[in-house]
Formats: sequence, C-alpha cells, structure tokens
Amino acid sequence: MGISVTELVQDITGLVSFPVVGLRVNELVNDPTSTAAQLGDVISRDPGLTAQVLQIANSAAFGHSSQIETVSRAVTVIGTRMIRDIVLASSTVHAFEGIPNELVSMENFWRHSLYCGLAARFLAAEHRIRNTETLFVAGMLHDIGQLVIFRKLPQESKQALLLSIEGDEDFALHHAEQKVLGFDHAQVGAALLRRWNFPTLLVECTEFHHDPAQARQFPVEAAIVHIANSIAQLAEVDSVQEDDALLTDPAAWKTAGIDKDIIEPAVRAAQSQFADVQKMFM
Repeated sequence: MGISVTELVQDITGLVSFPVVGLRVNELVNDPTSTAAQLGDVISRDPGLTAQVLQIANSAAFGHSSQIETVSRAVTVIGTRMIRDIVLASSTVHAFEGIPNELVSMENFWRHSLYCGLAARFLAAEHRIRNTETLFVAGMLHDIGQLVIFRKLPQESKQALLLSIEGDEDFALHHAEQKVLGFDHAQVGAALLRRWNFPTLLVECTEFHHDPAQARQFPVEAAIVHIANSIAQLAEVDSVQEDDALLTDPAAWKTAGIDKDIIEPAVRAAQSQFADVQKMFM
C-alpha cells in the first residue's frame, strides 16, 4: 500500500466533517471552568441534537424515567460526561450520513455497532464500571475505521473482504486488512478519533477491540468491548452459542472479570433494548 493510516485519516477531511457542536461540547466537558448552562447553550443551537439528547435523557432504556425538559437540566441530572458521550455518538453517526458505500449495508453496519454498544454497556454494569454509557459509546464506535477504509480505499477493501470470506475459517477481517493494506480498521478508527480529540478511553477501545491485551490505560474497558463485539454478532444471528461468533481472547474474560455465563443474558438484554435505541440514534 502507498498510503499510511495517518495520511488516510488526514485525507478524510474533505469527505467527513465532524459537527462543530460535537467538537465544542467535547472542549467544554474537558474545561473544568465550564458550566452546565454553557454546555446546554451550545447543544441547544442544534435543534436536532437537542431533541435527541432530551429523548435519550428521558429514555427508560438509559435508566432515566423522570421528565427532563431542557438540555441544561439534562446536564445537571445525568452529568456532563454522559451528555458528552451521547453527543459524540450522535455526531459521529451524522458525520457519516449520506456517504455512499457499495461494499456493506450501512444499516447492517450500524445495527452491529448498536448491538455492540448495548452489550458493552450490559457487561460494564456487570463489572460495576461507574460510567456505563461511555462503554455504550465505545462499543458503538469500535468499527468506525471500516467506514473510512470502505470509502477511501474501495478496491483494497473489497479484496480484504473477499479474503476474509474465502480464506481460512479463522481469517478475520482485520487480519485480511493487515495482509492487504498493512493496517486494519481498528488502527484507522483510533487515528480518526484522535484527530477529533475524542477521550482516550474511546480511542483505546477502538484501537484494541481485537487485541485488548495491548491496551495500556483502559485494559478492562478494551476487554469489555472485545467481548461485546462477539456478543453483538450472536445477538444479530439470535444465538447464544459462542462458536457462532468471532472467537474471543480467553485473557480478555479474565481481565474484564466476567464469566462466560453472562453471554446469554447479555445477548437477550441487547436484543430487548435494540429497537428503542435504534430509534434514538438512527
């Protein structure tokens, strides 16, 4: 290949522009002097995003049933970081809207992504991680690098897809990408999120969702997203048999502190919540 991950992501600017509101929200959350009112004011400038934030904030699927009528109130009730995570997830979806893609169905791509987010959130709750919504976003964005590769390198992407389908039984897509491109979608996704100044947790979970042992700052979270990726595949095919999905790293279960008995409850939880969450984000 004649292009590097860095060049590929730098070249994405003309194709994908991350919403200004999302970037500003991220800046405010990282600013200890910012206020809930400031955050609410920025989000309120985007009517569509405002409606989405309030819908999610009032959703039973996200554990909130009290009536929240303003964004500033939502920030106060559910916290700045959760609001930031919701905005980043929503803004990422909208950033890639309308981009034609002939290699994979965008509906199927986001379907898997949402299932992974729901499974990651369920597993995070089992592990008693405090901010489970961040894990939802981490799961939701884990494959975002695929969209960059599909769009910018369509011929090579097709070659990698065919190699993963027609190759050895355990020749996963990211291995095929490494063989054809010299890098994979996890690396591309992480580079894109770094470029957009996303939180390190989201970057690491994206970069190491196929190889969680490499995560340095957030190994537990990366392990959870790694496991959630396979659980999402099971939810999609309505199976609870581990062999029906991409095999997981045994060490990831130990790192996450989760027993495999959780597979079926996680699959069923993701399936039961999927329709409601799909309406919010899609």
